[in-house]
Amino acid sequence: MVRSFAVTFDYRCPYARIAHDHVVAALADGAEWDVTFLPFSLGQSHVEEGQPDIWGRPEDDSGLLALQVGIAVRDTQPDMFLAVHSALFALRHDRGADLRQRELLDEVLTDAGTDVEAVWAEVATGRPLATIEKEHTGFVGTHDVWGVPTFIVDERAVFVRLLDRPADGAEANAAIERILDAIDWPLLNEFKHTSIPR
Repeated sequence: MVRSFAVTFDYRCPYARIAHDHVVAALADGAEWDVTFLPFSLGQSHVEEGQPDIWGRPEDDSGLLALQVGIAVRDTQPDMFLAVHSALFALRHDRGADLRQRELLDEVLTDAGTDVEAVWAEVATGRPLATIEKEHTGFVGTHDVWGVPTFIVDERAVFVRLLDRPADGAEANAAIERILDAIDWPLLNEFKHTSIPR
């Protein structure tokens, strides 16, 4: 049976990177999931009440350009999305790069085999930014999402922090299945270690 879920991301969050590494590795290993990758703007979530939304000033946010690139690929070159998605996380967390540097984003897009000019043409239309705003505000409104990574299954949304990247696809699959099983357990509402377990 195919399991359907959504998971939020902002390329700047290390915990989102770990969770998405698990999802991508498991999918590559054959996991039978229908996954919706939902953009979440950490910049918007930190806008003070009464201040203008980040959507009207995207240049003020260090992660919004990379999110637009990711969504442009997700929506116009979907076969390339998982490669670009993983590479954007790696750009930030392995290389410590500034996600606003277009030449570095071009490297990611080129290495993944995308039509780079088509991606930038799509970003220039404003559609990816509008999509990010719509999806972010939508699941914030319907599911009270406040951070990344949040897994969404039907009407339930759960913020999750995994501590380590997966060793392989089987481990990744087991971790995500365990998360999904816990989300499906209606009795469980909160389960949090008082310190980082080791």
